[in-house]
Amino acid sequence: MKSFGRIITAMVTPFNDDYTVNYQAAGELAKYLVDNGSDGLVVAGSTGESSTMTHEEELKLFEVVLDAVGDRAAVIAGTGSNDTRTSIEHTKQAEKLGVHGSLLVGPYYNKPPQEGFYQHYKAIAQSTNLPLIIYNIPGRSGTNILPSTIARLAEFKNIVAVKESSGNIDQVSEIIRSTNLKVYSGDDSLTLPILSVGGTGIISVASHLVGKQMQEMVSAFFAGNVAKAAEIHQKLLPLFRSLFVTTNPIPIKTAVNLIGLKAGPLRLPLVPPTDAETDIFKSAMRELAII
Repeated sequence: MKSFGRIITAMVTPFNDDYTVNYQAAGELAKYLVDNGSDGLVVAGSTGESSTMTHEEELKLFEVVLDAVGDRAAVIAGTGSNDTRTSIEHTKQAEKLGVHGSLLVGPYYNKPPQEGFYQHYKAIAQSTNLPLIIYNIPGRSGTNILPSTIARLAEFKNIVAVKESSGNIDQVSEIIRSTNLKVYSGDDSLTLPILSVGGTGIISVASHLVGKQMQEMVSAFFAGNVAKAAEIHQKLLPLFRSLFVTTNPIPIKTAVNLIGLKAGPLRLPLVPPTDAETDIFKSAMRELAII
């Protein structure tokens, strides 16, 4: 299994002005991110606007990113959905392309009970040899995957990690206490707190802009220099917060365009940020001399 690393960027999906996928820009962005602190890339996740992409678009995007970065970084395919059969088929197709892992969001809208979550991930794990990351984000999916369910799922050898976006440090701690899974923060501002209770790293939005600084923060923590890690955390905190002033990925996609990379527009139902919202993250970017 290829190591996913510590800093994984949840990559935006560049679009052309006509809202088609800009595959050339996607390859260029992937190279840029790997050159600037990313150990891995999640492709076609929430930040990549997967909810408005077709599976055909996603599969081509996986190929393009794999071609762009090769083995320089882990390429993790977002293949989860709220339909187990669809998730299985999409994961199998991604596996054939050679991706290094799959990120599987908790089934959304259905609001399954805990046994439903277990059976969903069990069925996917038994259908593939890919290393799998469970993605728990109750704010989007509508239901929380409990630590007890994740502990049951940890028995499957190819379920190797969790992206935890519940915002609950006690829950994160319980997952780490009761399993051997790697736990990645799903919130930039909680990266350091989650590292402090035994987490592995971050699946990040802000690393589009400050990947090297985040890599420095995480490296300082694991080197035992917690004071330096905390100093970097405090410096980056206003940016972390500003990038969620409205629905992700609206701010980060706009910010990527602002630094001169081609991210393009957002697909409906997402819309551009207001001037007031833009001012908030532009101000945070200026403080860090990003723009």
